[in-house]
Amino acid sequence: MQMLLNWGIGLSNVFLTPTNLLLLLVGTLLGMIVGALPGLNSPIAMSIMIPLTYGMDPGAALCILAGIYTGSTCGGSVSSILLEVPGTGAAVVTAFDGHQMYKEGKGGLALGISAVSSVVGGIIAAIVLGACAPFVAAQALKFGAPEYLMLSVMGFASVIGMSNGRMSKNIMAMLIGLLISVIGISPQGGIKRFTFGTHALLEGIPLVPMLIGMFGIGAIISTISDMKLGKTASEVVKQTVQRVKMQYPDKEMIKSFLPIWAQSSVIGNVVGAIPGAGMTVAIFMAYDQVKRYRTDLEFGTGVPEGVAAPECANNAVVGSSMIPLLALGVPGNPASSLFLGALLIHGLRTGPKFFVESADVAYTLIAAFFTASIALLPVMHIFVNYMATYVLRLRYEVLNGLILILCVTGAFATGNNDSYIVFAIVFGVIGFVLKKFHIPFGPLVLATVLGSMLESYYIQSMVTLRGNFSGMLQRPICVGLLLLSVFFLLMPLKRFLKKKKGGV
Repeated sequence: MQMLLNWGIGLSNVFLTPTNLLLLLVGTLLGMIVGALPGLNSPIAMSIMIPLTYGMDPGAALCILAGIYTGSTCGGSVSSILLEVPGTGAAVVTAFDGHQMYKEGKGGLALGISAVSSVVGGIIAAIVLGACAPFVAAQALKFGAPEYLMLSVMGFASVIGMSNGRMSKNIMAMLIGLLISVIGISPQGGIKRFTFGTHALLEGIPLVPMLIGMFGIGAIISTISDMKLGKTASEVVKQTVQRVKMQYPDKEMIKSFLPIWAQSSVIGNVVGAIPGAGMTVAIFMAYDQVKRYRTDLEFGTGVPEGVAAPECANNAVVGSSMIPLLALGVPGNPASSLFLGALLIHGLRTGPKFFVESADVAYTLIAAFFTASIALLPVMHIFVNYMATYVLRLRYEVLNGLILILCVTGAFATGNNDSYIVFAIVFGVIGFVLKKFHIPFGPLVLATVLGSMLESYYIQSMVTLRGNFSGMLQRPICVGLLLLSVFFLLMPLKRFLKKKKGGV
């Protein structure tokens, strides 16, 4: 009963507050525009927007960020279908069949299937978020320092287990993140570590400027160094892309999609709730499962089911990725870590007590994801029918200049400190280098957040257990988290043996 009451409070904060509803719709449209532009994504838009929300009410700030996250995930399918150039990594698989449908004159239908599938996945994920996050948070209230220590270990193990063929680069990214996390004053002895005599580093690297630099400025440097890609995309639009009108699947097609949406939603929600897994894992798993389910179809030739499965899965990840953040304080992916930064700016901290101390804000965010998922259909209809072709023709030189100004201004506004601009620029260069070597940002950001947790809770655990590490085995939750960690660590071995067996 209390949960339904909280849902009502959250929905009323979105629907009955015109400012919040307007910001959510604007954020959804902005996210869709960003998602449709190759090279840009939701973390870039969110990292720019976070400092601008400083003077807003927390509910309003979360509404626009939820809209951007939801809209950009769906918007990536537009350029994926029309150009065969995925707007975001979450739309890579959509191009396999979506662009073939466009070539056959069914581009409007492909976009309609993408929109409807995104709505289904997003709504289910928002409901799962509203049901699971408070429950997980309630269980997490039973956690002590040893349990949080094992939770941190499980977070690192999940990144390795869900590496999807990039285990060495994921481990490298985590090591860099751990190095960043130890900068500042030691929580135990008060020792200055890697501060280089600079007072600005005494409190460590501030999260928001770091994210602004990596995702915003890093993307600008990467785009400038590879401007040929932007010009090529623009030329393709001018030469080949004709304006398309949204067409929606009929009743028979929707009926055939129901089991596909069901299994893709389950995959998206499970993968999204695992820290470090990400959308790429979810979309490939969903696409692989639908291929097994519909063996009568030749995927990659313009099959509608090949669009429905990944688009449902990637939007299911959106809501479920917030479960570990809201309930445990552990970001599931880079986008959710930006929500952590936004909440910190407003003096809020996620974790088990979040649903007790800030229930109105928590359920406003959940309701925002639910509402944004519903809004995807009309917003994408307007975007595709009247704006998509013009947006894809935007010159990247103008976009880069605008994004750079917003990044620098936003980094400074985070703490009204000149050093924050330096942090953003430095991490912009770091982000560019990492991108060139195809080292993922997600594990790095996760390790940066978990690194400080790991150190603090290790010290507290040793005090609690009086230096006896075997005392962990006498705590059921610790044992459960340890077994999950072992399971994740064995997953790469399982994939290797399966691949070796298949090769034989």
